[in-house]
Amino acid sequence: MALFSGRMSSRVLAGLATAVLAATVAGAADGTAVASTHSPEQGAATKDFASRLHTAPKAAAAPRAAVAGDVNTPTFAMGAVDYDGSLFVYAPDGKGGLQARKKVFDGADVQAYKYLTTASEVDNNKDGRSDGLYTWWPDGNMDFTSTLSGSAQTITVGSGWEIYDMVLSPGNLAGGKESDIIARDSDGVLWLYLAYPDGRVTPRIRIGSGWDAYTQIAGQGDLTGDGKADIVARDKSGVLWLYKGTGDYRAPFEPRQRIGAGWNMFDKLVSIGDMDGDGKADLLARTPSGDLYFYKGTGNASAPYAPAVKIGWGYDTYRLLLP
Repeated sequence: MALFSGRMSSRVLAGLATAVLAATVAGAADGTAVASTHSPEQGAATKDFASRLHTAPKAAAAPRAAVAGDVNTPTFAMGAVDYDGSLFVYAPDGKGGLQARKKVFDGADVQAYKYLTTASEVDNNKDGRSDGLYTWWPDGNMDFTSTLSGSAQTITVGSGWEIYDMVLSPGNLAGGKESDIIARDSDGVLWLYLAYPDGRVTPRIRIGSGWDAYTQIAGQGDLTGDGKADIVARDKSGVLWLYKGTGDYRAPFEPRQRIGAGWNMFDKLVSIGDMDGDGKADLLARTPSGDLYFYKGTGNASAPYAPAVKIGWGYDTYRLLLP
């Protein structure tokens, strides 16, 4: 398991986080919550890393206050991992498309990403740009790499995350700043983890069941124009549903709204936030043949996406597309 820990893991994670941040800068021109203590373990931050960050408060599940001027929908780069384990980054072009890819690691040199489960960028200081990265590995570890200190620093947040078949950080779900995490277990139960500035998380909170009805979940920031993070979920019949954020960690989503059908033509949905500079969250969708489509966010909850625009092809060469 040395592949997922130690100096190699820290090096590749730091390299990825730094590359993602650079690419982003270049491209910018249902139910009552129930707390649970049975969850993946939360690891302690290293002394070096913790010394650079704010100390997490002792109260585990209290939302943090947001302030005026916070950016509700960030602009991230898209990560892409091919089947050989090579890692690429695509910066948004500010017009709804992507710039030419940049290789971060070659799979022949660094093999870690051949086994990566998934990853999510975060904007914890809410300035609209990436400042951290969660990564999940087959051994169940979740790592967090922060660039807020000026250089990339990595910690292992905890273990046991292999119990989930889907994990995602869609932005802040509790009315504060930090980008929180949602995770779905094999029984279809959805759990919420509130995040601290250093990447550590609170004990999980049960926020709903029946989420095994969905084959894709995506979201990054505000889709509906109310300042709260939202997500979309595609069911097995190809219907896409909108879950509006409430800003309340005890019940972070409103009842779902149907927003379209026919979405089974895509094998991957991913949001990297605002791709065209209008402050609204957008969506990328890939077909099995590798065509990539851009869905511009409208800010209208009843029709949150404009018609699709094809922006690329050949994306079937990638095993993972990462928000």
